[in-house]
Amino acid sequence: MSSRQAIHKDRYLDAIQSFIPLPNLLLSSIPVSNRHKPNTPLTKQRSTVHMQTNQLTTKPHYPILDGLRGVASVVVVAFHLFEAHSTSHLDQIINHGYLAVDFFFVLSGFVVGYAYDDRWGKMTVGGFFKRRLVRLQPMVVMGTVVGAVFFYFQDSVLWPGIHAVPVWQMLGIMLIGFTLIPVPISMDIRGWQEMHPLNGPGWSLFFEYIANILYGLVVKRFSKLALGILVFLAAFALVYLAVTSPAGDVIGGWSLNAEQLQIGFTRLMYPFFAGLLLFRAVKITRVTNAFFWCSLLVIIFLSIPRVGGANHLWMNGLYDSLTIILIFPLIVFLGASGQLKGKRATGICKFLGDISYPIYITHYPLIYLYTAWVADNKVSTFSRAFPVALLVFVSSVVIAYACLKLYDEPVRKWLGKKVLGKG
Repeated sequence: MSSRQAIHKDRYLDAIQSFIPLPNLLLSSIPVSNRHKPNTPLTKQRSTVHMQTNQLTTKPHYPILDGLRGVASVVVVAFHLFEAHSTSHLDQIINHGYLAVDFFFVLSGFVVGYAYDDRWGKMTVGGFFKRRLVRLQPMVVMGTVVGAVFFYFQDSVLWPGIHAVPVWQMLGIMLIGFTLIPVPISMDIRGWQEMHPLNGPGWSLFFEYIANILYGLVVKRFSKLALGILVFLAAFALVYLAVTSPAGDVIGGWSLNAEQLQIGFTRLMYPFFAGLLLFRAVKITRVTNAFFWCSLLVIIFLSIPRVGGANHLWMNGLYDSLTIILIFPLIVFLGASGQLKGKRATGICKFLGDISYPIYITHYPLIYLYTAWVADNKVSTFSRAFPVALLVFVSSVVIAYACLKLYDEPVRKWLGKKVLGKG
């Protein structure tokens, strides 16, 4: 085992971190992480510090994967800004920005496997769920609060009923949003049939939690064979969804009805568990300039114009599914195989990684506001709206960073002490 491979397991803890149980005959009693056991002195020291669930030591990060998550999150903000000016999926600029969610799921599966696969001998399922809640839930609450603050300012020709929503009803939706429990369409207060009306992107965190539940309860025990079969079946379902979709894409998952739930589960199953399989089955190598090349790949594949046009919608569905199935795992593999050199590159990756989750979960209330402004003022071209769009973009970054430093980090530190027993 090379030194590069030996530290594979000792570099990354949490990132943002999605079912069909296979027969027990496919489950293996052999720990899935034996092949990844690190042997450096520092790792041995860490592994022997605490055995209790609440005192698991923190693993270092894969900084390039952090940075890539940030790159994709920034692309998502730009995608949603351009979306306000598009007339259909065909002319949307940064056309495939919606695939960033699927990229996040691949990252999450890889990271969850890295962070927890070798800890089940000293961690309970309840301890695992506590750690995931401490990592994700504070910003879920903050994203909902931001959505509530801006809600009544979004009244427009797009959402003409907002002003008629009683404050008590909005506050009730906010409280439900704190729990990430999806609301039925009958309780929608905006008009877009979202399961989280105050903060649309909450739908992907809902499915992220489902992935973590499946992993913690069942999939953690899967052998590589069983996991591989699950991933293969999920890939088949993903291709079928994408190429037969009426719109020729995988967009959807944010409503609490049968059609949207099918889309959400299908988008979740392959990327999350493919990321987990990638961690368990593939040995990392050495890639130079990995952050640059991986960032470029992320931007390119999220920005490619619509494939096939209106006459061959299935072609875009094929592009979507193949990008998720082949390209995103490749990018994660390359990113995990890279190494940062220099303070500048390290600082960029750290900043992007730090704001990636906060910006993703807090930016959309500003997008609602921007989209309402575009509709009310009939701003058809992005060039006319550019100053306002730039203001929204910068504000999204500032709000995300402020939430991170003034709220998320202090709250997670406090919860770590109270809930996880961290010193």
